[in-house]
Amino acid sequence: MKRNKRSPAAQAYFRAFYEKNRLHFAIGMTFTVLTLGVNFTMSWVLGAVMDTITDGDLGRLQRIFWLVLGVMVLNSLLDAGYYGSRAVFVSQALRQYKSMAFRKLSEKSISAFSQENTGRYLSTLTNDATTIETDYLESSFSMLLQVLLFLGALGMMCWYSPLMTLLSVLLSVPPILLSVLTGGPMAKRAKAVSDKNEGFMAQVKDLLSGFSVIKSFKAEKETQKLFDASNRTVEDAKRRRRYFEGLVSSLSGSFSLIFQLGIFLIGAYLAIRGDITSGTVVVFVNLSGYLVNAIGSIPRYWANRKAAAALVEKLAEVTEENAGRSGDAIPARLSDAITLDHVTFGYDPAEPVLNDLSMKLEAGKKYALVGASGSGKSTLLNLLMGAYGGYSGSISIDGKELREVDTDSLYDVMSLIGQNVFLFDDTLYQNITMFRDFPEDKLELAVHRSGLDELIERRGESCRCGENGNGLSGGERQRVSIARCLMRETPVLLLDEATAALDNQTAFAVTDAILRLDGLTRVVVTHRLEEALLEQYDRIFVLRGGRLCEEGRFEDLMARKEYFYSLYTVANG
Repeated sequence: MKRNKRSPAAQAYFRAFYEKNRLHFAIGMTFTVLTLGVNFTMSWVLGAVMDTITDGDLGRLQRIFWLVLGVMVLNSLLDAGYYGSRAVFVSQALRQYKSMAFRKLSEKSISAFSQENTGRYLSTLTNDATTIETDYLESSFSMLLQVLLFLGALGMMCWYSPLMTLLSVLLSVPPILLSVLTGGPMAKRAKAVSDKNEGFMAQVKDLLSGFSVIKSFKAEKETQKLFDASNRTVEDAKRRRRYFEGLVSSLSGSFSLIFQLGIFLIGAYLAIRGDITSGTVVVFVNLSGYLVNAIGSIPRYWANRKAAAALVEKLAEVTEENAGRSGDAIPARLSDAITLDHVTFGYDPAEPVLNDLSMKLEAGKKYALVGASGSGKSTLLNLLMGAYGGYSGSISIDGKELREVDTDSLYDVMSLIGQNVFLFDDTLYQNITMFRDFPEDKLELAVHRSGLDELIERRGESCRCGENGNGLSGGERQRVSIARCLMRETPVLLLDEATAALDNQTAFAVTDAILRLDGLTRVVVTHRLEEALLEQYDRIFVLRGGRLCEEGRFEDLMARKEYFYSLYTVANG
């Protein structure tokens, strides 16, 4: 059967294990080889002791004693070097592997990541990584040691008795075939466990994220059933894998027992005939222990190694899936305008959210998007951020079609302040700066414009925000989001109900400060229809049912007394 060739993405992950780590690997392998000498020396010692007993040579026995003492000291030193170098290699290999995985994940665009289940990444970076650590990285040394012990023991046995060695080779064929035949099925079962773990992690993440909703609706019993079903699925997959591993181990053990007994009986027969000494029989029995251990462990190492390699290939597949859109880089500025020409878009193509939308957002101007809930305002901002590419019509930035723009350079042009704010469990300062260094005056200006002065004065910039900002109020979290966006100073600023969580006075002050910024193009989705703010916009776009039904300055729209006039009247009635 032809072996599947690894994809370039998978090969990159395997190379990551050894990047700047080959020396540690080589040192570990060197210590692995050196330990062989100790093992085989001890086998010779046992045979020599038996022959010395037969000969009654006390002087030789004394010399053997000192040799054994020296070998034991050397063995301790070699073990320390072996386990130390192996630990260093495995630690660095796993660190580089996970770092590469997160880097690949970070390269995805917002649109790509939004299509995926984060549970798969939690599973691959936790459960799968543990399996790879044990069954691929650590087993590299263990399997090499067992292979060399197997070959070295056969070589030493051949030196003592070629006939016994030939019979030993024949006896070792069944367990070796077992390792080859079980590798593929073991890999399939390991992948099945990984797939089920993805679903389980996603289920747990959802249940914990929705804890307050579950409690408020008293849905504990129902969610317990969901958890139990997902838990049962993953544990059943693990059970099937454990059963198969146990079956393989049992068969290996049976073959090994037959092998060991066969060697023992052959050695006894040859010793009775006088072809070999009793010491040689002891040597063979001891060496057969190495062979038995190798035959029992090599199939397991090989099968587990193939299964772990399949997990590496799986990670490569999921990180390459929906990879960030490549395209042409654009300058980090807006010189002319963002133009939408007859844009139609729907999450389900049969049900458009935006219909035949055309508008022009000129550089440096201020625009408001208003309309009832569900009119497509937030969807429009997400389109501008490149979150979805399946629209018809055209969206261009300074004449460059958005579909052809590299997503990374797009984020240098636009930044979005949304309704849902994510904060790291870190300090206020780190959440505002996103772990980067900025001039102090720039930080103070962003803090002031976002209305964070009072919070900083009261709690200090080093106070921790808690998990996802649970140490702050909703309004405080929103202010942090606004401040971090102002720090970026992108030429285009998109705000999607960014002040919805703030009180009226603070919301007015923050929005007013943003509208008074110079040199920025601002597109603001808002439900706060306040005259003093609406008068500052260069143009107001009114959406209704995904269509642009009105546009103009505040005073013009009010004079028409159409849909916008109705919205404004209701909001201020």
